Amino acid sequence: MTSSTSKGKHSAGLLLFRCTEDGLEVLLGHMGGPFFAKKDAGAWTVPKGEYEPDEPAWEAARREFREELGLAPPDGEAVPLGEVRQAGGKTVTVWAVEADLDPATVVPGTFTMEWPPRSGRTQEFPELDRVEWLGVERAREVIVKAQATFLDRLAEHSA
Repeated sequence: MTSSTSKGKHSAGLLLFRCTEDGLEVLLGHMGGPFFAKKDAGAWTVPKGEYEPDEPAWEAARREFREELGLAPPDGEAVPLGEVRQAGGKTVTVWAVEADLDPATVVPGTFTMEWPPRSGRTQEFPELDRVEWLGVERAREVIVKAQATFLDRLAEHSA
């Protein structure tokens, strides 16, 4: 795809999963910053980030994993989960990788924004303010609505 034929922004990410005694779990991040501070439903996401059309999505997914979590992306078989279009128009492409990761080792990347609005002051916030392993049903309750499709596709793959 080139920027002239694709409208909107593109993000790519890695959805880590593991099988436990309690079933399938996925690693999601709670979006940082003031807009999501008191939200749960719809405020959790696959670790991902935007990329330019000249960067392969797979490379962007691995780069963004490192930027968002401060950790090297895990090795392992990458299961393509395809893409979804979010309500805001962004297209998100995700791969699932079976791996275990201790959320306590995450060192999130940060972003800067004017806060409070129109104050002229900027503040730095974590991209993800917490990262947790969630069972698929719990994940479905809190993940960005369009990204729930990735949970369905992972469940089909893992069945």
